[in-house]
Amino acid sequence: MLSYRVRLDVPRDLVLFVSGLLAARRREAGTRKGTRKLGTYRQAVFGLAWFRDKGSIPRLGAGFGLSQATAYRYLDEVIGVLAAQAPGLREALERALAEGAPYVILDGKIVDADRCHEKTVSRKGAEIDLWYSGKRKDFGGNIQALFYPDGKPMWVSDVLPGNVNDLAAARESVLAVIRPFVDKMPVLADGGYEGAGHGVLTPVKKPAGMKELDINARTRNALIRSTRCLGERGFALLTQRWQTLQHVTMSPGKIGQIARAALVLVLFEYKMLT
Repeated sequence: MLSYRVRLDVPRDLVLFVSGLLAARRREAGTRKGTRKLGTYRQAVFGLAWFRDKGSIPRLGAGFGLSQATAYRYLDEVIGVLAAQAPGLREALERALAEGAPYVILDGKIVDADRCHEKTVSRKGAEIDLWYSGKRKDFGGNIQALFYPDGKPMWVSDVLPGNVNDLAAARESVLAVIRPFVDKMPVLADGGYEGAGHGVLTPVKKPAGMKELDINARTRNALIRSTRCLGERGFALLTQRWQTLQHVTMSPGKIGQIARAALVLVLFEYKMLT
C-alpha cells in the first residue's frame, strides 16, 4: 500500500486547542503514557483532517497507522471533546443579548447522511423511513441553528430525523428557551417557521385568490429576507469549511454532535470562544 502527504489548511493554534482538549480527557480517564497509538497532537491532526476533507475514516486512519476500529474510536473522541465545548442555547442567547445583537436568525438544515433503514409510522398510518426528508428527497438529519446578524453561527441543536420539518424541530429544541428573549432580540426566520409564535418574524404569505400583497407587506417581506438570508452564510461556514457536514457517513444520530463540534471549530477560528 502507498501513502502520501497532504497539506491540512488549519492554523496550528487550532491543532493545539484540540490536542489540549484530548490531553485533558486522557488525564480524566487516567490513560497511562505510552498506551495509545497516537499522541494527542497527531490524534488532533487526524480528527481535523476528517472534518476538513470528509475522507473515508478507515482509509484516513490507515494513513496514521490506525486500524479501522481504532480510527473510529479516536474520531469519536475528537468529536466528543469538541462538542462538549459548544455553548448551550440559553448561554448563546444571553451572550448575544449582552453584546447588543438587535436580532438573531433561525434556520434549519437537512444534513445528508447514508441511508438508514430505521422505520416509523406517518400521520396517515403508512410505514416510512424515519431519516428520509420529503423536502430534500434524500436521507439525512434535521439540525436547527441560530446565527448572529452577520451570519456567524452562535448555536446548533441536536439532530432530529429528516422527516421532521423545521417548525416542528424548532418547537422541540428552540422556541421554549428563546421566548423570554424575543422582546429585546426578535428572531428572523423563513416561511417554513410560520406559526412559530410571538417574536419569530417570518415573511407574509400571499392569501389564496389575491394577486399580490400590498406595498407594506411586500416591504416587510423584503426587509426580513434581505437580513435573514445571512443565515445561509452561517451554514456555509459550518459545511464548506468543515466539509464532513456535507454528507455524514456515520450514524445519522451523530449529526448533531458533529455539527456542534464544527460550531466550536468555527467559533475558535473567529476568536469567539470564551
